[in-house]
Amino acid sequence: MAQSPREEFERLPLRVHRFLADVALLDVWAVDLPRIRGGIKLADFLQRSGSLMGQPPPAVQALLSIRFFVGGLFGWDQATPGSIAESFAGRLTKEDRASSLTPVGTPDGPASVVYRFDNEQLSELINRTAHAGALSALVEDATGYRFYLGVYVREVSRFTPLYLAAIDPFRKLIVYPALLRSVSARWDATFGPETADSDKRSNKRGQRRPK
Repeated sequence: MAQSPREEFERLPLRVHRFLADVALLDVWAVDLPRIRGGIKLADFLQRSGSLMGQPPPAVQALLSIRFFVGGLFGWDQATPGSIAESFAGRLTKEDRASSLTPVGTPDGPASVVYRFDNEQLSELINRTAHAGALSALVEDATGYRFYLGVYVREVSRFTPLYLAAIDPFRKLIVYPALLRSVSARWDATFGPETADSDKRSNKRGQRRPK
């Protein structure tokens, strides 16, 4: 679960590289997942396992609860003027919208989905502290799969750098490692040996023709 080199992520053929070319890439993290079978897509994984941020790990949920409590006191999460126009969704082309497997604006925990393709999903969160984009991607090779989490941040005020510096230890020591452990656990639960055997049995029953 080591932090992935930025160059490795940026070499991937992902839509986000052009889509958010002018937005700072803050962090890239990755976790290797076992190869149970070939051909698994990120969209299939998310559909079967559920939203990562919709059901965050307990440690992340605790930090989010504290963050939203403090944000409520200081008004950090109130809508900012023009926030809808500033949404990354405004950059979507007709082709992007037609290819997306999930409607724009679908809730993703505290964020919302901008687009979801077969192996790439971008979600965003806009408030008075920052405009953040979370990019999930899944890559398959000969030995297994690798799940990437890239975090993009666009400043919305002079407070943004101070806010990011304040939460930096929590993000790197708690949030990202916990999220990647959750991805690994959900992968095993969704595509583990027992699930694979069950799928095979279901397929065999489905292939049998009634006499």
